[in-house]
Amino acid sequence: MTDAASRPAPPAPVSAVQALALEQGAPPPLEEVRHGVWSLAFPFGDGDYSLGYLIEGSDGALTLIDPGWDDDANLDRLDAALADVGHAMEDISLVAVTHLHADHLGGADRVRRASGARLALHAAEQRALDRRAAEALEADADIARWGAPADDEEALVAAWGSGRRLPHVTADLLLADGDEPPIAGRRLRAVHTPGHTAGHLCFVEPEQRLIVTGDHVLPRINPGIGLGGRTDANPLTDLLASLERVIALDVAGADALEVCPGHEYRFVGLAERARALVDHRADRTADAAAALDALAAEAQRPTVWQVAERMSWTGGIASLHGYRLGSALAQTEWHVQALGRAGELRPSS
Repeated sequence: MTDAASRPAPPAPVSAVQALALEQGAPPPLEEVRHGVWSLAFPFGDGDYSLGYLIEGSDGALTLIDPGWDDDANLDRLDAALADVGHAMEDISLVAVTHLHADHLGGADRVRRASGARLALHAAEQRALDRRAAEALEADADIARWGAPADDEEALVAAWGSGRRLPHVTADLLLADGDEPPIAGRRLRAVHTPGHTAGHLCFVEPEQRLIVTGDHVLPRINPGIGLGGRTDANPLTDLLASLERVIALDVAGADALEVCPGHEYRFVGLAERARALVDHRADRTADAAAALDALAAEAQRPTVWQVAERMSWTGGIASLHGYRLGSALAQTEWHVQALGRAGELRPSS
């Protein structure tokens, strides 16, 4: 397990205005990233926000990556940003989404109706959206198996299981790995990076050395795994392979990719940050192994909850509630599976 003091510091922000906004807890203003590429923030919840990106083609048409949370204020915010850069809503011809979470996909249908744009996402995200009712019931079954205390179980069902709500949209265009969305005069390549969700996409703009990473790689946050769309694969295995993939995309020096993430701030140092995320997952796997060993020494065949409460979550398991608790318990189970020790867990009753 990596000692916390030896872990690399988070990468430094490239954008001073985004860094200041994060420090102040306020959304950053519209900012030009490169010629014809702008970042803009979409607030949601209590002081949170996601980052979207406008990309202008040589024909003046715009692609919007990640339109943020679905509300009137965010549509107004987008309309004002478009006016600031000499455009209007009808100039948006494509809305491309990194993944299905409401703070990234939520506003897509509203923007599509306002602009006439097409909506693009990965086929695995569309399958997850189409199966949302069935997957909610499967999540309820997971929660029952995990063995959480009754009070926590009720909140888990509300936030992680059948009470959870996902946007209901149907894409006009399904993107696969390597596809290039139609943007005149630009090459924007989709890179399938499953792990956070099954159909998560990053977008690479090689000429301007940019990569839009959604929630796959963030500068300070360690993204959760398996947070949308069930597959036969372990999301942890998928995530580690996806991190290695983006590590291979980066280069050192002046041609290093600038990371345009879905939250926080832009930075350079994709490979180093992705390696830190790989190390974080190795630490979490070792943490799960230590918890299993301790429980085995006590002659216990534990539930997922009993393993998770022995692990080193920031603030401890008692500090996690609702969706965050569901994510922690799901991660615990996937780390146990990755260790090949799922047979040591207590079967559901």
